[in-house]
Amino acid sequence: MKDVQPGDLDCIEFQLGRTPRDVHAIGFRCACSKPAVVQTPPRLSDGTPFPTFYYATCPRLTGAISTLESSGLMAEMNERLTQDPVLAAAYAKAHEAYLVDRDALGLNVEEVEGISAGGMPDRVKCLHSLVAHSLSAGPGVNPLGDEALSKLPQWWKENPCNTEMNA
Repeated sequence: MKDVQPGDLDCIEFQLGRTPRDVHAIGFRCACSKPAVVQTPPRLSDGTPFPTFYYATCPRLTGAISTLESSGLMAEMNERLTQDPVLAAAYAKAHEAYLVDRDALGLNVEEVEGISAGGMPDRVKCLHSLVAHSLSAGPGVNPLGDEALSKLPQWWKENPCNTEMNA
């Protein structure tokens, strides 16, 4: 688990344009050292069930993923899931890994039990969730998240977050 450092919540608020909700930990830091993915508990402090454990916050990252989503990649991935049993099995394993990671918090939330994110285990409905999972869990855990991540531009290269936040 990656600890939340001083200034992280301010950074995340800047990234999101709103106060972040219930950040448990930083799932992934950008090359500029700022948070890019947070871990959120399955129940928010206001009582709302929240299945999305890995949540992308970096606006450059989320913008790049949105562009990728609009390319038709999700439809192609969904088609491949129906045709490729090896891919489908690996994606189902990614779903289970996601649940194990979230369940490690020890917070049983009945409303989201068995629900991960991004359409797992049998469809792709949100590349943001899949990429956030891949960035946080590392390569080889989520095959479709890894694939989407490999298709993204290097969002951190031009005008890094440090420059924007300190401007």
